[in-house]
Amino acid sequence: MDDVLAEQLGATYRDLHAHPELSGAETRTAAIASSWLDERGYEVLDGIGGTGVVGLLRTGPGPVVMLRADMDALPVTEATGLPYASVVDEVMHACGHDVHVTCLLGAADALAAARDDWDGTAVVVFQPAEETVAGAQAMIDDGLFERVPRPAVVLGQHVAPIPAGVIGLRGGPTFAAADTLRVTMFGSGGHGSRPETTVDPVLMAASTVQRWQGIVSREVGGTETAVLTVGALHAGSKANIVPDRAEMLLSVRTFDGAVRERVLAAIERIARAEAQASGAPEPPLIETLEVAPAVVNDPAAVTRTLPSLERVVGPGRVLDPGPITGSEDVGLLAAAAEAPLVFWLLGGADPALFAGAATVEEIVHVVAGLPSNHSPHYAPVPEPTLRIGAAALTAAARQWLAG
Repeated sequence: MDDVLAEQLGATYRDLHAHPELSGAETRTAAIASSWLDERGYEVLDGIGGTGVVGLLRTGPGPVVMLRADMDALPVTEATGLPYASVVDEVMHACGHDVHVTCLLGAADALAAARDDWDGTAVVVFQPAEETVAGAQAMIDDGLFERVPRPAVVLGQHVAPIPAGVIGLRGGPTFAAADTLRVTMFGSGGHGSRPETTVDPVLMAASTVQRWQGIVSREVGGTETAVLTVGALHAGSKANIVPDRAEMLLSVRTFDGAVRERVLAAIERIARAEAQASGAPEPPLIETLEVAPAVVNDPAAVTRTLPSLERVVGPGRVLDPGPITGSEDVGLLAAAAEAPLVFWLLGGADPALFAGAATVEEIVHVVAGLPSNHSPHYAPVPEPTLRIGAAALTAAARQWLAG
C-alpha cells in the first residue's frame, strides 16, 4: 500500500469513527462506500437489505470471491478522548466496524489497481445491522444471491484487542451462536408500604436472575461452553410503588446445538418455576429477539487461506485464538451461498503493550487488561491496523482468484 492510499484510508477511518450510525441507519457510511467503489470501476448495487452496498469487479472467467465488512455502530457514549471521537450523541463505533469498512475499501482499491493480474470476480459487501444480527439475513432476503454470482468462498475479519500485526484464525467453530431473549415477569402492583397485598415482580425477577446464574455452573458440563448474561433488568418507576411487571434482557452464547437447547430450556423452566413459587397472576412471557448461528470456518478453506495471511504478517504471527464467545452473522452469507467461510481476528491493539508476550497465553493475559469491543474506551490503533487489515483481505482474495 502506498502512502497516498494509506493517508486516504486514515482520513476515511477518522471520518467514519466520528460519524457512527446505528443498525439499519448506515446511510452516510453506505454512500461513502458506494462512491469509493464507483470511482474504482466497480459495478455498484445500493440499498440491498436496507442500506447494504455491494461492488462487483469482473476481470474475466474465474473464481468468485466475496469479501464482507459490517458498517453499524452501537448505542454507546464514547469515552476514548480521541481527537476524532464520535460527534453523535450516545452512538459510537465501539466494536470496530469502522475499521472493517476502511480495510475493505483499501482491499477494493488494491484489487482494482491490480485487475490485470487476476481473473475472476471480486464481490465486496458492506453489510448493515450486524449488531442486531439482522443485516446479513436482510441482504439475503432482498435477493443478494440473485443479483451477484455465488462465491467460491466468503472472507472477512473482525478487529480485536490483540496486537496489531497478529491475526487469529482457526478452522471449525470460531464464533459462538447468540440468542437474545426478553423475559417479562408479571406481578400484582400496589403500595410499597403494604407489600402483603401485592405480588412483587422485582423480587421475582431478582430470584430468577440468581437462579439463572446456576445454569452454566451446574447444568453445562466442564468440557462444554456456554455464557449467560442478564444485561438489563427494568421494573418500577417510584420507590413506594410495587410495579406489576419486571422485564429482563438475556444474552446466551453457545457453540454446540445440544448445549444451546439445554440452556434455553433451563432459562424457561426456572422463570416459570419462580413465577409459580411467587404466586404470579400469570406465567412469564419469554420472547426471542435475535438469533445468530455459530460461525464455523471451513477447515480446508482455512488451510488454503492461511499462507496468504502469513505473507502479510509473517510466519508464526497467525495464531489459533481458540473458540470466541462473541457472535457474528457473517456465517449466514456463507450458508446461503453454500460456500466455505474463512473469518479471522485482526489485531488492533498497540503492539508496544505486548512487549515480551510471545505465546498465546501471554497475549491473552495482556488482552484481559485492555478495553474490549463494546467498551466506551475501545479504540484500535489506526496504524498498522488499517494497513494490515486491507492487505490481509487483499491477499486472501488473491489466494482464491485465478492468476
